[in-house]
Amino acid sequence: MKKLTGLILASMIVMPVYGQQMNTGTLVTVSGYADIKADNDQAIATFFIEEQDKDKAAAASRVNQKMKAGTDLIKKEDVQAQLATRGYYSYPIYSDETSSIPNQLRKRQQTGWRVGQYLEMKTQNLKQLPATAAAVQKTLALNGISFGLSDVAGKNLEAARLDAGYKNFSERVRVITKAMGRRDENIVIEALDFDGGDSSPRPYGVETAMMKSAMRGDVTVAETSFEPGVTSLTIRVIGKVRVK
Repeated sequence: MKKLTGLILASMIVMPVYGQQMNTGTLVTVSGYADIKADNDQAIATFFIEEQDKDKAAAASRVNQKMKAGTDLIKKEDVQAQLATRGYYSYPIYSDETSSIPNQLRKRQQTGWRVGQYLEMKTQNLKQLPATAAAVQKTLALNGISFGLSDVAGKNLEAARLDAGYKNFSERVRVITKAMGRRDENIVIEALDFDGGDSSPRPYGVETAMMKSAMRGDVTVAETSFEPGVTSLTIRVIGKVRVK
């Protein structure tokens, strides 16, 4: 399990506290807040290959061969990697010649074919990632990479978010109760909202620049230094508490 770091804000100025005097006690609105972070433990990298040729079959054949070679390299370098094809395309290439006679349309001439394929790699083996990417880039181009949380780490962070938010809410309730000169047994929570804030994950990772062409097979690619970053979740817990 990745280390979770909770930044709990117990400041009394997070949200105004409203009190409404009733016959059965005072109704108070209280809010709690928490910001939880976890180290990203998963990377998603996208590789691609593109070839051009006058013969469509020739271009497709080279793409298929290089993609297979790249796929085999990934499997060799990182046995934990999960692979998925994300796109395969082929379309004609036309010349950019224009007619020498103004306002006269000229039929564009097809000069060849462009064929390409994308491959997505998902892995939690971040220590091996630089070596894997460098090895594969001898055959395929690295189109982009992003970092985030695996399913297990994401569930753990969500559980920590709820726990931290409720703890902060409870701490504020106890402070308010003490300030009013009441005891814990005088408190009744009548309503509680765990969705009062933005709970969407905010990843702070590193994404590589887009690369336009594949590396030649005889070129040695130096390892890239990746920084996975962290993912942050926030929560605001708002409750209505009756103090008798």
